[in-house]
Amino acid sequence: MRTCVGCRTRVAACGLLRVAVVDGVLTPDPRRRLPGRGAWLHLDLECLDRAERRSAFPRALRVPGPLDVSAVRSHLQSRGARETPAPDTPGSKVDPS
Repeated sequence: MRTCVGCRTRVAACGLLRVAVVDGVLTPDPRRRLPGRGAWLHLDLECLDRAERRSAFPRALRVPGPLDVSAVRSHLQSRGARETPAPDTPGSKVDPS
C-alpha cells in the first residue's frame, strides 16, 4: 500500500507511478528502479496538479525548493492519463435522466 502525494489516498502500488529526484530533476520511475526516496502518484493529471499546488514533491522526497514537474507531466500525457474536462466540454455534465 502506498499513498498518492496528490489526493492522499492509499492504494496498491501497482496503480501508482513512482517518481524520484535524479540530479535535482523530478523523474518518472515506471520500473521502480531509481535509487533514493520515491514519491507515489496516480496516473492522473489532476493528482499531479494537486501535488504541485500543495508543494508535496519536495516534502515527500525531502529535497529543498520547488521541483520541475514537466517530465512527469509529459510521461502522464504520453500514457493517456485522464484530464479533467473543461466545464464547457460537451458530455462533461451529468445526465439528469
